[in-house]
Amino acid sequence: MGIRINFNGAKRTKFSEYGIRFLLGGAITVATGIVAKKFGPGIGGLFLAFPAIFPATATLVASREKEKKRPVGIDGTIRGREAAAIEARSTAYATVGLIVFSLIVWHFLRERNTGEVLIVAATAWLVTAVALWRIFR
Repeated sequence: MGIRINFNGAKRTKFSEYGIRFLLGGAITVATGIVAKKFGPGIGGLFLAFPAIFPATATLVASREKEKKRPVGIDGTIRGREAAAIEARSTAYATVGLIVFSLIVWHFLRERNTGEVLIVAATAWLVTAVALWRIFR
């Protein structure tokens, strides 16, 4: 399996699925703000690396896979769980990339140009995530 971008999923996504992602993502963001207010920005910042829409995405991916199998009379529960697991693994790789991004910004932002630091950090995020995917596929 190669890395590819497929925009067909956006056509199949229902408005309610966007709503679920928005609500869960917003709830996680609010929870992160509460943690930051109570324990300080250092601790709150750690929670920002958690992909806010992941729980909704994993649930919707599993549901969609089950729905795809239903018309042919197959219980798609196992396939749905496998698809959600792939999504979780990819999210973990991207999260490690976000940690790399954060460390680069934290270390270099005070002494370097903001644009340059962000470009380097974003590139490091992408390289990290793709490298992890290639290593563990």
